[in-house]
Amino acid sequence: MVGILIVSHSHKIAQGIEELVKELVPRKIPLISIGGDGYGGIGTDIEEIVEAVEELYDDNGVIIIGDVGSSLMNAKMALELLELEGYTNVMVSSAPLVEGAMVAAIESNLGKDLLTIKKKIESKRLIELI
Repeated sequence: MVGILIVSHSHKIAQGIEELVKELVPRKIPLISIGGDGYGGIGTDIEEIVEAVEELYDDNGVIIIGDVGSSLMNAKMALELLELEGYTNVMVSSAPLVEGAMVAAIESNLGKDLLTIKKKIESKRLIELI
């Protein structure tokens, strides 16, 4: 299954989304949620993103879904570092965080590949439902 990494500026939001996704898809899926600056504040941490991707990574790949601006920027910076280490099957998505995470979990559970999941969660149809 494709791994899913939820990146939020808030640890509580990240944990809440993980809880919601696990309720929706009770089967164990490769999912990690991270949030906060590592010191209890609001923010994101590039090292934490890299470590989470390394933990989730296998041949199926990993989709990173971030909440806003700098979480996506940090995810893209982490992606550059990861590519240097050989983690080539990783994508960053600008899909809406909650809906994107939920749909990604369903699609991963169904065995869909990384590119298909990315296209699905970023599709105009999903965004129109919001």
